[in-house]
Amino acid sequence: METVFTLLFKYPPFLFRQGEVVFRTEGPMALLLGLIFGGAVLAAVSYRAPMGKTTPWERLLLGTLRVGVFALLFLALLRPTLLLRSAVPDRNFVAVLLDDSRSMQLPDLDGRPRGSFVREQFDSEGGPLFRSLDERFNVRFFRFSSSLSRLAYPESLRFQGTRTDLVGALEGVLQEMAGLPLAGVVVVSDGADNRGRPSAEALVRLQAAAVPVFAIGVGEEVISPDLQLRAVTAPRRLLKGTTLLMDVVVGHRGFEGRKVSLSVEDDEGILAQEEVELGKGETTLARVAVTLDRPGLRRLRVWLAPQQGERLAENNERWVEVEVRNRREKILYFEGEPRYEVAFLRRALNGDENLQLVVLQRTAPEKFLRLDVDSPEELLGGFPTSRDELFRYRAVILGSVEASYFTRDQLEMLVDFVGRRGGGLLVLGGRFALAEGGYRGTALEEVLPVILEEPAADPQGVFTAVKVRPSSPGLLHPAVQLRSGTGSPSPWDSLPPLHVMNPLHRLKAGATLLLSGATDRGQRQVVLAFQRYGPGKAVVFPVVDSWMWQFHADIPLEDQTHEIFWRQLLRWLVDGVPEPVVLRLEPEKVEPGEEVRVVAEVKDSVYLPVNDARVRARITAPDGRESVLPLEWNVDRDGEYRGGFVPDEEGVYEVTVEASRGDGPARMGTDAVFLNVGPDAEEYFDAHLRKEVLGRIARETGGRYYPARAASSLAQDIRYSGSGLTVTEEKDLWDMPILFLVMIGLLGLEWGLRRRRGLA
Repeated sequence: METVFTLLFKYPPFLFRQGEVVFRTEGPMALLLGLIFGGAVLAAVSYRAPMGKTTPWERLLLGTLRVGVFALLFLALLRPTLLLRSAVPDRNFVAVLLDDSRSMQLPDLDGRPRGSFVREQFDSEGGPLFRSLDERFNVRFFRFSSSLSRLAYPESLRFQGTRTDLVGALEGVLQEMAGLPLAGVVVVSDGADNRGRPSAEALVRLQAAAVPVFAIGVGEEVISPDLQLRAVTAPRRLLKGTTLLMDVVVGHRGFEGRKVSLSVEDDEGILAQEEVELGKGETTLARVAVTLDRPGLRRLRVWLAPQQGERLAENNERWVEVEVRNRREKILYFEGEPRYEVAFLRRALNGDENLQLVVLQRTAPEKFLRLDVDSPEELLGGFPTSRDELFRYRAVILGSVEASYFTRDQLEMLVDFVGRRGGGLLVLGGRFALAEGGYRGTALEEVLPVILEEPAADPQGVFTAVKVRPSSPGLLHPAVQLRSGTGSPSPWDSLPPLHVMNPLHRLKAGATLLLSGATDRGQRQVVLAFQRYGPGKAVVFPVVDSWMWQFHADIPLEDQTHEIFWRQLLRWLVDGVPEPVVLRLEPEKVEPGEEVRVVAEVKDSVYLPVNDARVRARITAPDGRESVLPLEWNVDRDGEYRGGFVPDEEGVYEVTVEASRGDGPARMGTDAVFLNVGPDAEEYFDAHLRKEVLGRIARETGGRYYPARAASSLAQDIRYSGSGLTVTEEKDLWDMPILFLVMIGLLGLEWGLRRRRGLA
């Protein structure tokens, strides 16, 4: 299309966008205008009288064609001229950024690697693009992958970079070329930028500096056939023995309908395998379950079996680091009346070394049964009356206990337990629970994921049997997976009904339904739902006899459904509950020589931010070397402390942070994370040409995007980009082929019509 435009209008469209069209006619304008106008009037008048067999409309058309010819003649005599700002030869610089990452080694359809274009076109001994640039500009070459550096000869590129920081390269070249007359920046790349930095700021700086970017895209826009693991989602930490459910997004082109093998393995061998059937479209969501019993850092390899004919196999695997913790999580279960649920719940958790269920059961007014407490003083006065006492637990289960038992402050404490401390709250059903327990209008109602309805006049009348089924989100949720693996049969059809006493039919906006129930009349009932509330989560399970999944006559004695359900539900309830000191690293994946920012959030025992703590990070390198890094309070955020270090070797680093307060040695808390330092395979994921990224950068900076095969006009376009040291250059437009073609066309049309009517 551009070639046709250039043939018709003499110059490519880019020059018209960069320039300004003016008229450079010579001589008296009035005389010229009068002559042309007179000729046009004479032509029009000559067709007013009847001639031959013409109709009035045909005479009007003939006159219009003649006037059009005179108008084009007048336009040419006005001497239209394109004014351009042309770069002064040998006085301006051009920066050429060459992508030196591993994705440039990938072969295209012709079998040649992408980097071959760079070597051929920018070879210092005779590359066509290099010669055309060098004839008019001072050319400076740069290589970029994860960082930017000067390059003496493009032939020395090895395309070994494991990451691409395109935004950083654009920012860096502005600093490198500061103070020099820069006519433009040339970027030769496939457009990948896997450092995850937004490009908006870099574009603003380029726009402010009036430096256009000319981008040359290399590679294929679509790589097919190909498989790739687009994403693997898994928790960073979990308790020993927890079934890890990983969500895997499989990208695919050209393999729709085929079954592929998805495997998870570590240094001990294969942990799980699933057959994934690839659906229509470009992505398929799969789920694989792995049970991790060995504590410590576990590096899991998730991979797809390569397929015959697959173009790229390097993007078929990803690594996931999971820290398996061997610790006991304390859960407070407060029950307002004796019932079987307490005994069977304790039985379900019996033998689970990682869950400690502390039971507080009211047996009479102001009399309580305490089970599995750590000390004689724990819960001695009943339900906690201070936040410091309540916040020691990771989760709270409320059974059938009326709202009037709690003081206003205790109800607000429960709200803070979820919204400030980040704990998990599970509310069970019962005759004194939810709306029947008077919780409508209390502070706790806001936390719950369901809308409490008017309580029934007779609570015994709403004792209803429901057949429980998972919802669509529940089918994939780790809390309610009763069988390991996506290929295992569902047990829900064989489970007996449960009973509810609290009618719940509506969820709040943002809540998620995991289990629903159906009565004999087909009415739907919320059985298990949750919502996020601040950093914590609130769950409602309005069932009064989940023990029926263990005690019912139809359930075999060896059946573990009840145990599996409660263990997974409570492990999910305490998952992600924060400690007073929380450590994170930014970014989570680096290579040797890249800085890692250590960020610690410090709170006191009631989870209020602390700004006067002493915070230190201890860094243990793969070879055992230790170093101490003091963290400084970030004045912009309460309770946040920051520092940084640069790992110098590959391997697993352990970073432990400890916070204390005051002059004494009292410790507020500690946290530890692992950092795996080394190259990754991000260059092979989404390795297609990102034409839209390069095009946007070029367009918003006033430059131009070129496919690799159509970059021959690069030097001329930079010459007229208007940047650097420039002079004004004029280019005549009166002799554009389009003017003469249209003029000939009008004359030919007029002659043909005249001849048809016998006037020629």
